[in-house]
Amino acid sequence: MIGPVRRAGLFGLSLILACATRAAPIKPEPAPPAKLPSLVSTKQLAAWQQEQRVSLIDVRSDVFTYLAGHLPGAVYLNTETMRASERGIPSQLLSSRAYRDLFSRLGLSFDTPAVIYSAGETGNIDATFLAWLLAGFGHPRVYVLNGGYFKWQLEHRLVVQRYPQVYEASFPVAPFRPERASLEDVRRASVTGDAVLVDARPREQYEGKAGAQMRRGHIPGAISHYWQDDLTRVGFGHIWKSPAELRAGYEEQGITPDKSIIAYCNSTSEASHVHFTLRYLLGYQRVRIYVGSWTEWAERAELPVEVGNVDLDR
Repeated sequence: MIGPVRRAGLFGLSLILACATRAAPIKPEPAPPAKLPSLVSTKQLAAWQQEQRVSLIDVRSDVFTYLAGHLPGAVYLNTETMRASERGIPSQLLSSRAYRDLFSRLGLSFDTPAVIYSAGETGNIDATFLAWLLAGFGHPRVYVLNGGYFKWQLEHRLVVQRYPQVYEASFPVAPFRPERASLEDVRRASVTGDAVLVDARPREQYEGKAGAQMRRGHIPGAISHYWQDDLTRVGFGHIWKSPAELRAGYEEQGITPDKSIIAYCNSTSEASHVHFTLRYLLGYQRVRIYVGSWTEWAERAELPVEVGNVDLDR
């Protein structure tokens, strides 16, 4: 039989343990990693528009195409708004604050999926460029419309001329860390081969037969992979090839997941398409964009240039 004093002691001890248990700090769950950008089909986007709020961004190069017709709820953004000269070099990135102000004005936030569309086909590079920028801020839900406006219109889906009612949001003050490479990174890769250089421009520019810059050709050691080679025709439009086809095409050129990849073009846009394909669709872990691209490299007379089909001999 337990005496009153012992019962009181046990009760006090149990009370102390209970309080201690309740007072123990709860270890917070770690924040889930940001989801990487991906593709969304026209059918899926149409369903989303019925089910939830979606931030739609029209990045077609001509504002008059937007005025003539756009997806319901879409705001217009010209991609050249997102670039400016820096130290005299055209088409360089803006500051993180400038991007936050711009994205806030468009009503973008991390709480709402952001779906970007371009004209489709040749215009995909504008959509992938914006997706790359938003991913640099860690936006968790970024999508590019597969086939773009062209496919949406071909399917006789709803197009409007009325402007959306969009209110300024507060785009998060998040670190801006786009996956980019510097001039020195590229120079080292060209000499040592510690990264695979991928030229996303048309083949004739790579070979030195065309180009607006003061020198023509490509960065020594670079492999030519034209960004449009990642697309396939479906009906009258173009969409991305299947992951299996994409992977086979890149691996045939020696552009494999185990390597560090640096893509470049003339001004980031075309390279962003290659980056989107490798990093987001195929899951390559180490893919960066040389923002200065051929526009910066060609102007630097001390940097070497190659011409011709040299990547076919490697």
